[in-house]
Amino acid sequence: MKKPILFLLLLAVALAAESGVWAQRGFPGERARTDSRGDVPKWIVDPKFAKDVFTFVRVRYSSTDGGRGGYYRGERWAIDFPDADLNLAFRLQQMTSLKVHPDIKPIALLDEELADFPFIYIVEPGGLVFSDPEAAALRSYLLNGGFLMADDFWGERDWQHFYREIKRVFPDREPVELFEDHPIFSFVFPLKEKPQVPGIHHFYRAYGTAYESYERPDAAEVHYRAIFDDRGRMIALLCHNTDLGDGWEREGENVEYFRKYAETKAYPMAINIILYAMTH
Repeated sequence: MKKPILFLLLLAVALAAESGVWAQRGFPGERARTDSRGDVPKWIVDPKFAKDVFTFVRVRYSSTDGGRGGYYRGERWAIDFPDADLNLAFRLQQMTSLKVHPDIKPIALLDEELADFPFIYIVEPGGLVFSDPEAAALRSYLLNGGFLMADDFWGERDWQHFYREIKRVFPDREPVELFEDHPIFSFVFPLKEKPQVPGIHHFYRAYGTAYESYERPDAAEVHYRAIFDDRGRMIALLCHNTDLGDGWEREGENVEYFRKYAETKAYPMAINIILYAMTH
């Protein structure tokens, strides 16, 4: 795993602290899933440091249902793509001193470029299946300096499926539940509780009810479980019973959703995770 000067840049994290710094961006979240940026701003990367900036990387994977699930008619790995990734990259560039690439990158675990990127993201892992070579590649990547964030899977069935797959990667390592006092929940933004973010479609259906923030009856309790290497470095964070990615993707669709979930939970937690991962 390469150790570029990105790590030096991260040592001086600077966030705007004024009230109202998060401005809701009004663009349609149902934009076609193509390489189009919509109206997400694009910025210039200094050519001299083109390889020393943070790139948001999403893992392409195979799933048990052939990628067909629920309302979404496409590959599960691409749910919320590219809007969520582009919006998060923009917010990282806007809100922190982290130098971020304006373009995002989907990648396969067997891609030779995997080791060039210190952070990877997997969405909806409750249906993924690792091949033996992929499990070995992910294990090598994480033990050699990489970090995995898994997000947007709900209920015990999803958890048990992903648990079986991640145990194929690390048969000798057990995910550990993190509690509210862990530094990752206050690394940049101090969060008073472990954030739970519902997908916006569930928010529309359940707004104002007791089950607004969780999507299944057996998913009321949010879990952030970590996997550590032999030196105690966190190498993976499994965000279960929450959908942080929808908070990034759908930030411009509904003011109430933006204020209650994107602004106060989804973005702050993502920034905490990424900067914690990159500096530990």
